[in-house]
Amino acid sequence: MILALRRMLVGVTLSMLLAGSAQAIESLPDFTQLVERHGAAVVNISARQPQSRGQPRLPFPLPGIEDDDPVFEFFRRILPQLPPGSLPRPEDDSLGSGFIIDADGYILTNAHVVEDAEEIRVKLADRREFRATLVGADARSDVALLKIESKGLPHVVFGDPNALKVGEWVLAIGSPFGFEQSATAGIVSATGRSLPEENFVPFIQTDVAINPGNSGGPLFNLKGEVVGMNSQIYSRTGGYMGLSFAIPIDVAMNVQQQLRSHGRVQRGRIGVAVQEVTRDLADSFGLQAPAGALVSGVEPDGPAARAGLQQGDVILRFNGEAVERSAELPRMVAAVRPGERAKLTIHRNGVIRELSVRVGEWADEGEAPGGEEPEPEEAPNPLGLVVVEPSEAQRRERGIEHGLLVERVLRDVAGGDIRAGDVLLAIVIGGRQTRLDTLADFERKVLPLSRGQQVTLLVQRENSSFYQTLRAE
Repeated sequence: MILALRRMLVGVTLSMLLAGSAQAIESLPDFTQLVERHGAAVVNISARQPQSRGQPRLPFPLPGIEDDDPVFEFFRRILPQLPPGSLPRPEDDSLGSGFIIDADGYILTNAHVVEDAEEIRVKLADRREFRATLVGADARSDVALLKIESKGLPHVVFGDPNALKVGEWVLAIGSPFGFEQSATAGIVSATGRSLPEENFVPFIQTDVAINPGNSGGPLFNLKGEVVGMNSQIYSRTGGYMGLSFAIPIDVAMNVQQQLRSHGRVQRGRIGVAVQEVTRDLADSFGLQAPAGALVSGVEPDGPAARAGLQQGDVILRFNGEAVERSAELPRMVAAVRPGERAKLTIHRNGVIRELSVRVGEWADEGEAPGGEEPEPEEAPNPLGLVVVEPSEAQRRERGIEHGLLVERVLRDVAGGDIRAGDVLLAIVIGGRQTRLDTLADFERKVLPLSRGQQVTLLVQRENSSFYQTLRAE
């Protein structure tokens, strides 16, 4: 009886385990139909660059040793190298991916795939090859638009990247290392991701295996809709490490539309430098929560300055949209057509204000020249900073109208990132910002500080300014 009962329990347990396994297998996505339906719209791109772009090469190949192998680096250092173009090279210098966005032969890819290319060739999934024309490229967003002469081509359909959720399955199709029509799958790891020096693209982060050659290929959701264009990876070796980044398709399509219509991309700008609002900065400026974009610099006579924006203002909303992080503001401003007006909601000295700014056009700006270090003149204080009043010559050299020069930092006393040569423009205590013109202004605010009291300084370093929070000792 006991033996029979034991067998019955074992049988029930096995049945439950098998049923659970079958259910788990059924819950996994099946990408086969997606690849069959939409893989034909994905293309392989090869771009030939001038030989002058090549790097010095070893006098003979090292079989089985990749360029990112430490052994290769060892031989590269000890063996003589030949100048670029002195050895035969592969016909195609740059390999990447792309996808057809309409039946008339327009193709999207990354700008870095076709940068400085002498010739661009596109190979379709059916093995037909075409010479492509570069309609336009935008390095800031890393988007390029190509055109091939053909009609009735298979093309992708577009989805809404703003509807993506973290944990959602996505699929990439491309040509990693030249292996065409390779499909890799993963999940969305994050959305709206900001990367260094990439202020205009809210990247989609995934753990989809992306390698050299995948650049410019599409990222699909489970409906077979393109939601992004694979663009970058984070890697210490040059290969996949689980961090891949895609350009949202709405951003890419906006860029290609401008490239097709005008040959270039127009972006709005208002002429401010902003920084993240930390908890300490939020407390200093009297904000309820660390959110918004803290204005650390205003371009003289720029759009923001003409609208009345000031250093120390915190931009909370732009055209009615909440600014949660400072990295979001450049993208919001860039999306506005130059010449149009935008509405700013700001926090200034504890008061919420509304400003209207006429947006200018974004352009690269040069660096302002630096100046010499001031003559030492000690003025110790509870912040551990030795500051001096600059001479007229130093003001002209540094391009400053007011402020105090930091001559020395007592690092065992002062915290934060303040360096010798910085200019202190203003001080914020109790939510109120005071401009610093003389040493007396500074001492009047700083000397009465009690131990542990928090203050925030507006600091200018070279051609930029930022806020830094310190605590008195």
